[in-house]
Amino acid sequence: MLEMTPTISLHDAELQFSFIRSPGPGGQNVNKVATAVVLRFNVQASPSLPEDFRARLLNILNNKLTTQGDLIIKASRFRTQERNKQDAIERLRELFQRAAIKPKKRKKTKPTFTSTQRRLDSKKLHAKTKSLRQNKPHHD
Repeated sequence: MLEMTPTISLHDAELQFSFIRSPGPGGQNVNKVATAVVLRFNVQASPSLPEDFRARLLNILNNKLTTQGDLIIKASRFRTQERNKQDAIERLRELFQRAAIKPKKRKKTKPTFTSTQRRLDSKKLHAKTKSLRQNKPHHD
């Protein structure tokens, strides 16, 4: 079990790891060992996620999901599989923590008297400026 937030934990079976060859530095080792990690997590089919949390997570990941609802995270920052695996899990944890924050509901407020006056004064000034720009007919 991986603890993603204080209230949400994922079963190890929900995360699929595969290893690929890593681009970038690594010397001769880079062509022989698959150190980069590809983490797949199906957001839509996960039984561990509450519905309101899943909706917020889907909203955050709106264009990062596959058509099946999989989130794919590629980690190749480090030279070892283990560190790249931890990096991928940490990035997934950060996404979960962003989705765990419930948005505050907006409270409707009435504009203050002063702000209303300021808006109306601005409109009057603009109307006056426009009226001065109009061509008035000449009387000869």
